[in-house]
Amino acid sequence: MQIARDSYLQQLIRKQNNKLVKVITGIRRCGKSYLLFNLFKEHLLKSGVMADHIITIAFDSFENKHLQDPYALFPYLTNLFKDQEQYYVLLDEVQLLGDFESVLNSLIRRDNVDVYVTGSNAKFLSKDVITEFRGRGDEIHLNPLSFREFMTVYRGSKQDGFEDYCLYGGLPFVQSITDANDKAQFLKSIFTETYLTDIIGRHNVRNQEELSELLNVVASNIGALTNPNKLADTFKSVKHKTISPYTIKNYLEYFCDSFLIDKAQRFDIRGKRYIDSPLKYYFTDLGIRNAQLNFRQIEATHSMENVIFNELKIRQFNVDVGVVNVNTQNEQGNTVKKQLEIDFVCNQGSKRYYIQSAYALPTLEKREQEVRSLKYTGDFFKRIVISKDTPTPYYNDDGILFMNIYDFLLDDKSLEF
Repeated sequence: MQIARDSYLQQLIRKQNNKLVKVITGIRRCGKSYLLFNLFKEHLLKSGVMADHIITIAFDSFENKHLQDPYALFPYLTNLFKDQEQYYVLLDEVQLLGDFESVLNSLIRRDNVDVYVTGSNAKFLSKDVITEFRGRGDEIHLNPLSFREFMTVYRGSKQDGFEDYCLYGGLPFVQSITDANDKAQFLKSIFTETYLTDIIGRHNVRNQEELSELLNVVASNIGALTNPNKLADTFKSVKHKTISPYTIKNYLEYFCDSFLIDKAQRFDIRGKRYIDSPLKYYFTDLGIRNAQLNFRQIEATHSMENVIFNELKIRQFNVDVGVVNVNTQNEQGNTVKKQLEIDFVCNQGSKRYYIQSAYALPTLEKREQEVRSLKYTGDFFKRIVISKDTPTPYYNDDGILFMNIYDFLLDDKSLEF
């Protein structure tokens, strides 16, 4: 089963021969190796690059174990450079290579060598790329499958596909598993044996049960405003355990660094400033989230909101939670200030979109409720409501665009309707 990852492939193509180390990051099993060793290598061959000028090494393979020694790898590579034509060096699981930073920096100093690497999230996080390469690394962050990519291999309707996507997520390998129980079992095993193990090993976490329980709490409250103090209170009242806000803050950073979850900060739209706390957290992959909860807690509204957030991140938007302060009158006729929320404020260069996620809009009252905050943005950026029951895209009298979730997800230009 071959799944095209065209947007990421195009990023690699654009960055060819830019004298930087191209570093593909992302959670385990999201397809980093496949992107590099299959899709990108195939592109190079089709572009006329000779096969012996494409050098591929997977450091986690037994036959390449001796090449984990930099003093063995460097002369091995040097002997393969036979002429002055361009060479492409593709390295998988490069964190297993000793002193990999020095080796890679030496390689990119050669005029005819272009270097591409992948690394596991246990030891090769986004922050590490910035630190270790000191301006010589160029990151391409790979996400699990978007719904659009998912539907290229799904055998069924978009409605059924969306339900499966929200339940089992978008890890490419999961799509090759046909039995539902096998999908769930794979996700549960990879979560405990790989993702949590990565975090625990990297950060020397002593209380593993505490870490897992915190992730349970976050998974149960995707899209809810929260902060370390609030989570500490939840542990005390619900779990009857004491855990400091400082420890919780560190754990949340571990989850974000390992690409398991992502956060959205609150932004005061009229005041044009960020609000430090609370934040919202979303899972990079809903299948992983549901596996953590043993598939017990599936809420359609929150799942759809999480999918929209992930799609916006895949489209490389900076995503915040919007806050609008308005003056209203209470029952006594007094003027009071009230905060209204916009689910997502999406920025990309000079573009900005305000987006509300509304699972269903069965009544006029519900539609008015969803658009209320959008009416108070005070600017002329596009305002959009995404739901499951909007038959076709349309604009209301206030210039707000309504569209269904399928049109939004399946057309990468949908925000331009």
